[in-house]
Amino acid sequence: MTSPKTFHVKSYGCQMNVYDGERMAELLGEQGMTATDSADADLVVLNTCHIREKATEKVYSEIGRLRKEGRKPMIAVAGCVAQAEGEEIARRAKVDVVVGPQAYHHLPELVVQAAGGALALDTDMPAASKFAALPKRRKVAPSAFLTIQEGCDKFCTYCVVPYTRGAEVSRPFDAILDEAKALVDAGAREITLLGQNVNAWDDDKGSGLHGLIVALDRIPGLARIRYTTSHPNDMREGLIRAHAEVEKLMPFLHLPVQAGSNRVLKAMNRSHTRDSYLRILDRVRAARPDIALSGDFIVGFPGESDAEFEETLSLVEAVGYAQCFSFKYSPRPGTPAAERTDAFVPAEVADERLQRLQAAINRDQAAFNAATVGKYCTILIERPGKRLGQMAGKSPWLQSVHLETNAAVGALIEVEIVQAGPNSLGGVARAPLAA
Repeated sequence: MTSPKTFHVKSYGCQMNVYDGERMAELLGEQGMTATDSADADLVVLNTCHIREKATEKVYSEIGRLRKEGRKPMIAVAGCVAQAEGEEIARRAKVDVVVGPQAYHHLPELVVQAAGGALALDTDMPAASKFAALPKRRKVAPSAFLTIQEGCDKFCTYCVVPYTRGAEVSRPFDAILDEAKALVDAGAREITLLGQNVNAWDDDKGSGLHGLIVALDRIPGLARIRYTTSHPNDMREGLIRAHAEVEKLMPFLHLPVQAGSNRVLKAMNRSHTRDSYLRILDRVRAARPDIALSGDFIVGFPGESDAEFEETLSLVEAVGYAQCFSFKYSPRPGTPAAERTDAFVPAEVADERLQRLQAAINRDQAAFNAATVGKYCTILIERPGKRLGQMAGKSPWLQSVHLETNAAVGALIEVEIVQAGPNSLGGVARAPLAA
């Protein structure tokens, strides 16, 4: 097989996969390869997600599509499906490279192996951090991701992350600050800190995520800080206080709860209760009254009764989320919940519950968006809009805002919100802010 000259990275799933995909592209670029679209690429990297069954099947479908095309690119499967299925995916799909999320810094060497005709597979989880082997950040979007923590020690009974990403590991304080500064030098105005349990991040000094945020706040040129995804058990008081004290920390918190029933939460091994979760939100709102709240929900978890699902609906009503992610339970092989085949909720029941839950979530999101009409806020311009002269960006509350302006990508614009739709807002530009 000829060594590839061009490549395309396609990422599925979470923001951490987006970050990993960007770093893989940088690695390949360092080898002199050129990024292109998938139709022209000599190498296609599928950076996969294993959280849900459909996400996994999408990968196999994409591999099939690539194999049926006239061109036969080298195919590399990276990410959590690669980690979970390893040699099985190589056998079933006949791909060239399989590399797990903790080993993708070896991708260039694996591509060389594959070009020599051998299957290149690396799903090790080495003790040494991959981040030291990654190239310096050079050019990024105005809003950039930065992974600070990986892995999970929580072992929720439905989740594969502890098996595909490994134990909770925090990156060193100084390494994070160095990468954050490099991101700002490369054009970032906003940084979103990422982790499977991002608020579990800590160092040997006990800085906690709040201490890291305070340090990031001092970086000249950085205008906004966000973080995701958090676990309720790691919402320390210092982090909550940071929402009141750090101006650059945006008024948005994604805090998954998954269910409203204490019995279901215990069966999920979530280690928090409905009441403890609501008390956390009360403290966050006391610190930052205008904060937008987001969450994750799973319906149809094994054994979930009608009454327990109603408890989830009542929790949604009590919180009033600005946005949420909701899913039907999907059994993942190797997880404890997948063994409860006797307690699976019928598909039609789970479907109906999901529709009801999403209707409630959509109602609250529309109400939150409508409540922003008439407000003035700052928008970070991220990209051109769909119409000529239109640009789009994000509000402090992570809403998409479209407006007519000649401001450049990366500008911070003062905007009046004049229109609200179910998924985005319309604004009128007032003035650009100082750099």
